[in-house]
Amino acid sequence: MAAENDVVIRVENLSKIYQLERQEVRALQGVSFAIMRNEFVAIMGPSGSGKSTLMNLIGCLDTPSEGTYHLNGKLVSSMGEDELAHIRNKEIGFIFQVFNLLPRATAFRNVELPMIYAGSRKAEREERTRRSLEMVEMKDRMRHKPAELSGGERQRVAIARALVNDPSLLLADEPTGNLDSKTGQEILKLFHKIHARGNTIIIVTHDREVAEQTQRIIFLKDGVIEREERKGA
Repeated sequence: MAAENDVVIRVENLSKIYQLERQEVRALQGVSFAIMRNEFVAIMGPSGSGKSTLMNLIGCLDTPSEGTYHLNGKLVSSMGEDELAHIRNKEIGFIFQVFNLLPRATAFRNVELPMIYAGSRKAEREERTRRSLEMVEMKDRMRHKPAELSGGERQRVAIARALVNDPSLLLADEPTGNLDSKTGQEILKLFHKIHARGNTIIIVTHDREVAEQTQRIIFLKDGVIEREERKGA
């Protein structure tokens, strides 16, 4: 039995109910699971399965209607907006399909931004930003703006930005969805490199080939966990 301090995420009976005019939509229905430190997990499911809702709850972008969510032992499911914003900035690194980079800022400034929000000192910001960009092999492109970078390079910058605050959790939403297959494989290799450093990673995807790269797959269907698969990786 793993020690509780090895558990990064614990969700119990998590539900999300949306009120749409005259009907109630149960996007998630009593989902429970735990994710351990340094696990590499995929959440899979078709459109409407609840995976985007679950990602928003795990990422503290939304709050559950029912159930509990602990992140590093903290009960985040009962937190207010200010506390959730702090958790998002300090504990979670987000990686999106569409990169979400500021077009007029250099790669360096895009990566530095979360540390500015966190109130870090300039010298520390610059050192950690360089380190993050080196980690994703973008040291030589740090002065370029997004329009001057390829899709794969933009995603590397987005990953560096997600890593810069040394988060407990990397949460990636279809991180290869806007990339060709060769570039997508390069990004997945980078995820393996980051995982080998000790990071905990969750990838939300509909792509079985992407999910197969992880240690464990959680399959969602109609708002419930249909099954799980574990790998030997």
